[in-house]
Amino acid sequence: MNVLVLNCGSSSIKYQLLSMDAQPVILAKGIVEKIGLPCGNFTYKAEGRDKIAIEQPIADHSIGMDLILKTLVDPKLGVLRSLNEINAVGHCVAHGGEYFPESVKIDKEAKAKIKALGEIAPLHNPANLKGIETMEQLLPSVPQVAVFDTSFHQTLPKKAYIYGIPYEYYEKYGVRKYGFHGTSHKFVAEKACNLLGWDIRDKKIITCHLGNGASITAIDKGKSVDTSMGFTPVAGLVMGTRAGDLDLGALIYIAQKEKLDLNEINTLVNKKSGVQGISGVSSDFRELTTAWENGNERAQLALDVFAYHVKQYIGAYAAILNGVDLVIFTGGIGENDFYIREAVCENMEFLGIKLDKKINAVTRGADVTLSTPDAAIKVMTITTDEELVIAMETVRLSH
Repeated sequence: MNVLVLNCGSSSIKYQLLSMDAQPVILAKGIVEKIGLPCGNFTYKAEGRDKIAIEQPIADHSIGMDLILKTLVDPKLGVLRSLNEINAVGHCVAHGGEYFPESVKIDKEAKAKIKALGEIAPLHNPANLKGIETMEQLLPSVPQVAVFDTSFHQTLPKKAYIYGIPYEYYEKYGVRKYGFHGTSHKFVAEKACNLLGWDIRDKKIITCHLGNGASITAIDKGKSVDTSMGFTPVAGLVMGTRAGDLDLGALIYIAQKEKLDLNEINTLVNKKSGVQGISGVSSDFRELTTAWENGNERAQLALDVFAYHVKQYIGAYAAILNGVDLVIFTGGIGENDFYIREAVCENMEFLGIKLDKKINAVTRGADVTLSTPDAAIKVMTITTDEELVIAMETVRLSH
């Protein structure tokens, strides 16, 4: 069974075509970027072949999707003989609100609810829906499945997701903590337990999905009980360009001083803050590390602030869980940045965290135990694969 996995952003489409027979295999993958701009980018990498990059105008998502499908069946470049070999399409949808505690097969009702949630997630859900509707036009007979970034966190207790604002705003507008990165948090927790031979239903786990967007989740007996992102993905940790947790009074003060309107405030907290804002260098942690090694003090400060807040959340979630069995690092930074992992785990012996610094220093993009044998809490890096999760859910629901 061949599954096409799509993650549509406002001006991009990430895609993977996976064969889900026996052992999952990525047949092709790539990204369409700068949709709607004068010059778009299209990249395509088929299994066992060189990556192809093309620059050309890509006016809208429909043209981008059509380019993907035509390349997949191209006589020279493609990996399929015809589009009939695509058996199902799985979509990453950012926000499921309280409508979707699980993935769903897409129908008229599901589309209406995804559209309604566009008010809560205006940067994500409209683009996700556009991808769904475009594929309906291009592959009308192929079943489609929506996998929601928020679904895993629908098990949060009410005391964890209600904000300290008038309750009527929750009742009228659904303003509450939802959390994101759910597919990744769930996947790495289950994968780690399988590798360790553990039953996840007996364990207390803290998962740290650390990338340009970053979040931490407390998992008790396989269920999410708290998570750092909130009503939107801007809450929680300091991230690449997102502010994370911020005193709202400070934001109001800045807005008054700088005479910022709501759009400018939105840009400030989502695109100009985080480690980018602190360092003035970059939102890319590799560039920050290089700058730090060259003596840039603000780059070092940005890295230290990031690690400090990860540590802070681990401590808070250890209290909520009443103990921890396993801490997992995943995502681009969590899997590859040994400095951040070491900084997070430093001086955590009181909790039972002891890092083997030699193993940590050489671990990149692998499933590895980083803690010392005598540590009370296991610490691991686990590689995430959100596309595989979406493909598995799509297979499950499309039959």
